[in-house]
Amino acid sequence: MARFMDIHRGMQGITADQLMAAHQADLAIEQEESVHFEHAWADPESGTVYCLSEAPSAEAVQRVHERAGHRADEVHPIPLQV
Repeated sequence: MARFMDIHRGMQGITADQLMAAHQADLAIEQEESVHFEHAWADPESGTVYCLSEAPSAEAVQRVHERAGHRADEVHPIPLQV
């Protein structure tokens, strides 16, 4: 499976509890798309949220996010890592 980093914008003021709730919403349905969300980070000041996942495709990542109620603005493959 491939790894992906996705970006959500416009989430200024997001709290740790809100980030956890959004992440849990993804985890609750991720298996239906063969996706696994590994980690999420947020910058409340800029309103940017980043999610790291393993998935069969960027489209599968986006489908989970859409169904969970927070469509990603961008989904990027991570072809190389060290």
